[in-house]
Amino acid sequence: MSWRSGSRGVVLTAYHPSGGAGDAPGGRRSGQYTMNHDHSKKIPDGASFDRSGSQDSLDELSMDDYWKELENIHETRGNNHEERVALVVKEPDEGELEEEWLKEAGLSNLFGESSGDSLESMVFLSTLTRTQKAAVEKRVETVTQTMRKKNKQHQIPDVRDIFRLQNDSKGKVCDGSEPSAVRTSENKNEILDGTKGPKFSLGTDEQKSLLEDMPSSDTDINLEISFAEQAANLKDSSVGKMYKGGGGDTLLPNFRLPKDKTGTTKIGDLAPQDMKKVYSLALIELTALYDILGTEFKQQKAVKIKTKDSGLFGVPLSFLLEQDQKKVPGTKIPLIFQKLIAQIEETTLETEGLLRIPGVATRVKGLCQELEAKFYEGTFNWENVKQHDAASLLKLFIRELPQPLLTVEYLKAFQDVQNLPTRKQQLQALNLLVILLPEANRDTLKVLLEFLQRVIDHRDKNKMTLKNVAMVMAPNLFTFHGFGSKTIEQSEFAMAAGTANVMRFMIQYQKLLWTIPKFIVNQVRKQNTESQKKEKKDKAMKKLLKKMAYDREKHEKQEKTPNDTDVPQGVIRVQAPHLSKVSMAIQLTEELKAGDIVARFLSQKSGNVQTLKKEEVFLYEIGGNIGERCLDHDTYMKDLYQLNPNAEWVIKPKQS
Repeated sequence: MSWRSGSRGVVLTAYHPSGGAGDAPGGRRSGQYTMNHDHSKKIPDGASFDRSGSQDSLDELSMDDYWKELENIHETRGNNHEERVALVVKEPDEGELEEEWLKEAGLSNLFGESSGDSLESMVFLSTLTRTQKAAVEKRVETVTQTMRKKNKQHQIPDVRDIFRLQNDSKGKVCDGSEPSAVRTSENKNEILDGTKGPKFSLGTDEQKSLLEDMPSSDTDINLEISFAEQAANLKDSSVGKMYKGGGGDTLLPNFRLPKDKTGTTKIGDLAPQDMKKVYSLALIELTALYDILGTEFKQQKAVKIKTKDSGLFGVPLSFLLEQDQKKVPGTKIPLIFQKLIAQIEETTLETEGLLRIPGVATRVKGLCQELEAKFYEGTFNWENVKQHDAASLLKLFIRELPQPLLTVEYLKAFQDVQNLPTRKQQLQALNLLVILLPEANRDTLKVLLEFLQRVIDHRDKNKMTLKNVAMVMAPNLFTFHGFGSKTIEQSEFAMAAGTANVMRFMIQYQKLLWTIPKFIVNQVRKQNTESQKKEKKDKAMKKLLKKMAYDREKHEKQEKTPNDTDVPQGVIRVQAPHLSKVSMAIQLTEELKAGDIVARFLSQKSGNVQTLKKEEVFLYEIGGNIGERCLDHDTYMKDLYQLNPNAEWVIKPKQS
């Protein structure tokens, strides 16, 4: 098999022993992979696949799994006579990439026709860390220079004006307060208007001292301090050395999240309005992290192509979910995806070579066509689907998506994780990338990774270790055929070991990847606090001008319930509209957790109310400096109350 990718290149050859587990079911034969280049070089049998950077060399057996899977993929595509349109990645003009980045980060009003009204962005910018500000500054400077070259007539702010406070120890932000980057130890607990309030760690000078004072472990993932700030402080330190090892499953670090008394925030725990802010902050933070570590971060853009808007395979996730939700309202994972996983698990996960051994190609193709015609009618006979066929269909579904599951925008950033210096930084980058994925992609990826872990849990019988599974799945997620040869195939050999290691990380540390770092949640709280103060000032001015102060105060008093007033210090009022006991005053203690409050309510049972279990209902933090946040049961309530004293507390079932 030969791939052509222009005049540059290297010849790729991968030899496989004849016969073997991959041959019989699908009639596959071992093959040779080549890329045509100026001069040919063969990789001899038994060669090690060493690569620079932090990743371990991968043994020949693991690479053999990778190349066999890649051969199966190309043979499957060769048997599919339908012509598919390649997804063209647009090469952005000078400055266009940075301009798009600023839009994605919610900072489009820093340039263009709306650049004169940048006051709204000042609240957002005032909560950024030093490294985050540097990332924004770099992109604004590029856009500014590009606009000037193109003689754009829009008002262009000088980047020094936008961040004029960054190095000015006596500067004031837009409301007259001191900038966060220059606060002293005496006033670091003050919020921006000079009043006392909850402390939000934002990764500035204050975080430098925290880094120095805080005992750290090589395997502890610090979520309180900006990842880019940590990288900047550790860049020249011996602490940042990579983990060494032979790449075995047991050698991956046992990364863990130290317990946070104010609770761990998972994706899905926050309201949409706060998640929008999380997205913007995660994009800026990821860019800052890549900048600090010297890795280029570029979002890819795909030219729109005509795609199927019905069916199962080759259909965009958004369209697929639309038609699925007509069948099952509220579903977030494609029904065919769920069914294929269930079909694989129905027999047993102990089958040797599960995921690695392909189904028979002609039978898989026939099943695919039959599913397209009968799945939604409910007339498809699943008894005809063998376990290996179902596994092949599952991988086919992922590969045939019109745009990759990891998205056009971020696929390259996922691939580039392998280039980051340390495993901890690779994990931090993956955490931010998962947050940046669209909800449908993220939910589908989560179900996939959970399934892969269940396969690995039976490795004693199925012989599918973490490394084996990663090697088999990496080509399906990372070698997206829609890009064509130029983008992917010319670097296939260089990426093989690296993307497989990224796949290993995604499976091994999947529980950590769906956590929203505390420093980002704190930045959201800070933004909400500043926005509320601005709104109060605006309202006060309107009251004065319209002489409506009395009517507004009267209206506000009418809205208050008896439960909102006269609550003693150290006591919170918890509402539970779905339970028999709908309200309760709770005395806060040092050891009281959110789960204790839920258990207290659930003990008040009534025959008139549907019985709910502790794992089905949660305590929510609503209002104050957060929109809405579902609390994990281990949240210490007194600590959280001190962080958000104006919140309301409600017990309700978690929305799926």
